[in-house]
Amino acid sequence: MIVGAGQVGRHLSRKFSAEGQDVVLIDRDETRLRRLERELNILAVHGSGASVRILEDAGIDNTELFIAVTDSDEVNLVACLLSKKYNVKKRVARVRNEDFLSPEAPLNEKALGIDMLISPDRAMTDEIMQLITVSEAFDTAEFAEGQLSLLGYVISENNPCAGLSLQKLKQQKGSYRYVVAAIIRDKTTIIPGGNDRIEIGDKVYLMVRKQDIAEVENMFNLSSKLPELVFIIGGGTIGFNVAKRLEALGINVRLVEEDADHCEFLTENLENTLVLNFDGLEANVLLEEGIEKADLIITVTDSDAINILSSLLAKHHGARKCITKINRHDFIPLLGKLGIDVALSPREVAADMILRYVRRGSIVSVTTILGSDAEVIELKVPDRPKFKDVPLKSLFFPKGAIVGAIVRDKQIFIPSGETTLQPDDNLIIFFTKEAIPHVEAFFEH
Repeated sequence: MIVGAGQVGRHLSRKFSAEGQDVVLIDRDETRLRRLERELNILAVHGSGASVRILEDAGIDNTELFIAVTDSDEVNLVACLLSKKYNVKKRVARVRNEDFLSPEAPLNEKALGIDMLISPDRAMTDEIMQLITVSEAFDTAEFAEGQLSLLGYVISENNPCAGLSLQKLKQQKGSYRYVVAAIIRDKTTIIPGGNDRIEIGDKVYLMVRKQDIAEVENMFNLSSKLPELVFIIGGGTIGFNVAKRLEALGINVRLVEEDADHCEFLTENLENTLVLNFDGLEANVLLEEGIEKADLIITVTDSDAINILSSLLAKHHGARKCITKINRHDFIPLLGKLGIDVALSPREVAADMILRYVRRGSIVSVTTILGSDAEVIELKVPDRPKFKDVPLKSLFFPKGAIVGAIVRDKQIFIPSGETTLQPDDNLIIFFTKEAIPHVEAFFEH
């Protein structure tokens, strides 16, 4: 049951219904509900998620997972608290107010009895910081409690790996500390085998243990390093929190905010950040402040137009990389052609984080990372002779699927064809949607 048919609610409804789950979506906007009911295989219920009558009419008694993601913190929290009276296994609420998110807060997750409180702004801040830490990547995701990283890299013209098959790459580079989990080429997702080649312009996704990132990047002639000078356009919650965390890393930060009163707050609450009071589209002032020397520009105002234009303006004048906040996530596929390096939708980032949380130990969606035709499943190896002490290369995995990592007794293994499986190993498997029934059948029989 999902309360709130905004972008987060729509994204979650689409994902769950596509997998055959019974989804009930509650919202007060009847026009929006009916449109989604025509698009998706869901039950739409018109009304307030904070109403006992509406929840009971919608079938709260039979609900296993309850997610409240309206634009109102109060409605989300009240809805989740009401759901506690029924046999709901997991409850998730979206909140904007930071007062609910601190472990020391009197009304935190534990005190409220809610399994997960998520803030889109905080999720966005975390995503931006991950991208800053691995600066060569344009996409990142973490698995196995942060021990594993999925990193996306674009293969440039001068990359020595371009034109090599994965088999050749392994022979030339030696140490096997990564898995090429997927290659995106011309909007097509390839789950690669040894004979598949890496081409110029490919988006290559690598599964790497966190401690091996620097070594693996070196194999691919990449070198992530922290930026020295960062411009942030927009001093709202995301801009402020990113600036604070960059300060802690000793990075030179210049924060541009148009509102003079808010600049006073920023100046008082940031220690080493230079706060600048002007419009992020004023090219002359940006140049005076050294935008051409920026290693990174982060645009996080409330306006998509300002975020896009200020990113392009900064890139035009010499800024090396931009991370751009976009509320209209349907614009994101268009922005790469304009020169935007990384475009992030707060709602999609938040929805993806919710999906990872509620599916820990089962299916974890990485659609926002790999595109719409690839997913990753995390599952336990069945205790059957077929899998015991058998090397991966002898298992003849279904076409379109690849094992990205093995978790055994809390240890992470990046597998090769010689790696053998044990019962109770957790496998992280990448596959295209066409391979889903074959992967299920492979482990069931």
